[in-house]
Amino acid sequence: MRTYPVFMNVTLSIEERVVAEARQVAARRGTTLNQLIRDYLVDLTQPGEREGVAAELEALWSAEEYRSTGPWTREELHERS
Repeated sequence: MRTYPVFMNVTLSIEERVVAEARQVAARRGTTLNQLIRDYLVDLTQPGEREGVAAELEALWSAEEYRSTGPWTREELHERS
């Protein structure tokens, strides 16, 4: 027997400006504000994966061989190999 997720309607109070900007972000991503919020909450409730990635990045950034030697010039940033 296949189970389907149960959805719940939630009412939020969000500043108009924030909603308008979030709708623009959603449109650029080809999705809806509803889906954008849903995806964010799903990601938020799965901290194990997020914390693992953050820990990996922190380890890389703290390693001496990965530190930046910048600042770089515009030409250096756009240099082709």
